Amino acid sequence: MPRQERADAVRNRQAVLRAAERLLVERGGDHVSVDAVAAEAGVGKGTVFRRFGSRAGLIRELLEERSRALRESVTDGPPPLGPGAPARERLLSFLAELTTIGEQNAALLSAHEAACADHKHEDPSYRFWAQHIANLITAERPDLDADFLSHAILATFDADLIRHMRTRGPGTFTKALQSLATTLLTSPVTE
Repeated sequence: MPRQERADAVRNRQAVLRAAERLLVERGGDHVSVDAVAAEAGVGKGTVFRRFGSRAGLIRELLEERSRALRESVTDGPPPLGPGAPARERLLSFLAELTTIGEQNAALLSAHEAACADHKHEDPSYRFWAQHIANLITAERPDLDADFLSHAILATFDADLIRHMRTRGPGTFTKALQSLATTLLTSPVTE
């Protein structure tokens, strides 16, 4: 049976995550050190290390927190995000939600890219997203290399690209990525 987390540990976890988020927004990812986050949260540096293991672990957890609701919608929610809709519709709906997370959290994505670059493909959120995209591509087009395409689609979630696309208007990134996915799913196979 899982151990119930102590109330002070829950408060500290939330304080640390909110502090990291504030620092990301106010100062950018380069200024999110364990020392700065601990000071901002009003906890000791050891508390941050015990809970998150490292700066990368902290950033990973912050991204995981942002993507948890989307994962639940994909696995257990109603269509079109959840099971029951055609694969193409689910993919486009998923990409719309994922781009919303990306657009709202560009600073977090940038920090995640820097902190987790060597282990990006091992990140739980990334693995879930890549597998989900690959499954939907396979369901729609089993003739394509769905694994490669899922990683190629996720590679577009570059913080600088997202920021650039936002300058072109709201929803531009979402529309462009959905257009890319639609093109991939409808283009003929060439040999």
